[in-house]
Amino acid sequence: MGMTMTQKILAAHAGHEEVKAGQLIMANLDLVLGNDITAPVAITEFEKIGVDGVFDRGKVAIVPDHFTPNKDIQAAEQCKVVRSFAQEKQIENYFEIGEMGIEHALLPEKGLVVPGDVVIGADSHTCTYGALGAFSTGIGSTDMAAGMATGQTWFKVPAAMQFRLTGTLQEWVSGKDVILHIIGRIGVDGALYRSMEFVGEGVSQLSMDDRFTIANMAIEAGAKNGIFPVDEQTVAYVKEHSYRDYTVYEADPDADYDTCHTIDLSAIRPTVSFPHLPDNTRTIDEVGDVTVDQVVIGSCTNGRIGDIRTAAAILKGRKVAKGVRLIVFPATQRIYLQALREGLVEALVEAGAAFSTPTCGPCLGGHMGILAKGERAVATTNRNFVGRMGHPESEVYLASPAVAAATAITGRITDPASVSG
Repeated sequence: MGMTMTQKILAAHAGHEEVKAGQLIMANLDLVLGNDITAPVAITEFEKIGVDGVFDRGKVAIVPDHFTPNKDIQAAEQCKVVRSFAQEKQIENYFEIGEMGIEHALLPEKGLVVPGDVVIGADSHTCTYGALGAFSTGIGSTDMAAGMATGQTWFKVPAAMQFRLTGTLQEWVSGKDVILHIIGRIGVDGALYRSMEFVGEGVSQLSMDDRFTIANMAIEAGAKNGIFPVDEQTVAYVKEHSYRDYTVYEADPDADYDTCHTIDLSAIRPTVSFPHLPDNTRTIDEVGDVTVDQVVIGSCTNGRIGDIRTAAAILKGRKVAKGVRLIVFPATQRIYLQALREGLVEALVEAGAAFSTPTCGPCLGGHMGILAKGERAVATTNRNFVGRMGHPESEVYLASPAVAAATAITGRITDPASVSG
């Protein structure tokens, strides 16, 4: 039996000719990632190991992004810990205020991840980099510490699910709708500890922004990772952002998949995930009359330039509904600058949006948009658990930038087609 794309990457990094699902391996790492929440714990554990420095100063990245700019004294102390560690260990890839971004948008943009890499991060959405044909997955802070010290970590090789994409997306339908559709179909544990491998002619119809969004939310289906094949779009992205050599891996024709699903992109409608799980999905035609207090556009899921362009295209020349708070978070400084140059920031601010520096902000209930009791938000973020964005009795509805922008105009969850043009 052949190997999947993920299994081939892991085999190469473990020094094996082949691996099988369920096998325990020790693999070499191309990058170890932490942020201002997870890295302090990892640093404490790292010091217990007793090594002088990290295994490779160019293969560790630390990005304070969750509670930054620091929201309080505790956040400031957390960042001071990681800043001091980065300086002491001479870590090359430390990005903070002024050059920072949300980690999972920043690292590909900096060219730190390329096809064929193995990346671990002490953040569950590290699976984002599968959009580039890399194996990337979230781990705990203790594993991050060991990875920084040794350049290796252990894995149980995941089994895989294949998602064959066909057709072309309709207008105002994006990667966010695709992944919400899939999660709604298989459930939040439907891909538990499996690799979600996306294939088929429909892949070429997805932008890189779409692919980053889909891979980012693989964890919301319980997956170990999500991964896309490397095609012309991937190569163009890598050439623009990185000078590193890379290796392209392809699944064998006889690779073993637990299940195979066909997803017709042309049949997907704008999709909204209702509280309090990402798999509680409804199409825009089924949502009914849901009024909102706040709209959030941004995060590691949907804060890229394509997302901001979509929001601005809908909101330009219009106004945010009275009583609705619209907050926009670009995912990196580069995206922020691009949005400025294209006039997107001006269009959004004139519409009534508050435009923020890059940060995770309210996505995890951190700051800059916390919900009060009884309030509702439509957000382009990735989780809508109880209390995720604030008060336990608030509600978060997950949606695409197009749906979010349309909702900001009307004050209720709205089909973008009804307000565009």
